Amino acid sequence: MKFELNASMMCARYGNLEREVRELEEGGIDSFHVDIMDGRYVPNYAMGLNDLRYIASATKLPMDVHLMIEHPDTHIDIFLNSLRKGDTVYIHPEAEYHPSNTLQKIINAGMVPGIAINPGTSVETVIEMLRIVDKVLVMSVNPGNAGQMYLPYVGNKIQRLLSLKEEMNYRLYWDGACSADKIMKYAPQGMDGFVLGTTLLFGKGRPYCDILQDVRKLRFE
Repeated sequence: MKFELNASMMCARYGNLEREVRELEEGGIDSFHVDIMDGRYVPNYAMGLNDLRYIASATKLPMDVHLMIEHPDTHIDIFLNSLRKGDTVYIHPEAEYHPSNTLQKIINAGMVPGIAINPGTSVETVIEMLRIVDKVLVMSVNPGNAGQMYLPYVGNKIQRLLSLKEEMNYRLYWDGACSADKIMKYAPQGMDGFVLGTTLLFGKGRPYCDILQDVRKLRFE
């Protein structure tokens, strides 16, 4: 069974970011997930533009950029100019007055357009944008901090998004509190990828290659 594993780089050890990127790459990670936070849309400051630029320069793997910022349209060109064609950029629909305009700029730049859906955001409020985007990042925790607990009520939303995949032609990704049991449950149902943070990948005292190999070897019913 094929699914993507994306490293949540806000959880990495910043004492030697170059080594972190190299070891994740050698371990078989599929892309680098970069959370950009402005302290306004979410109550936290996380990664910034220079972090994004450095990681992008240190790897040839795809970048997976999650913009948790107010009015991303105002600053979208700064981020697009720091990426390569084919990289992914997610925005939150609630953060912009006209999110379809921002998504079109991402498309015009040769990037993969995506939306991130918060736990409290209903599928119905973003249904038309599902026709525009190539990727949907469903948040199983409230955005802004690592190490949060999974919110069980998000499960019904995930089922709804899985049921719409074929009709709307998008790929679906999990972000937040991603454990092995969640991968075992949702990968067979059609989840295309998982963002791995402190729950499964970082801070475990084990080589990333061993952890990622264990995830790839999970047994599915």
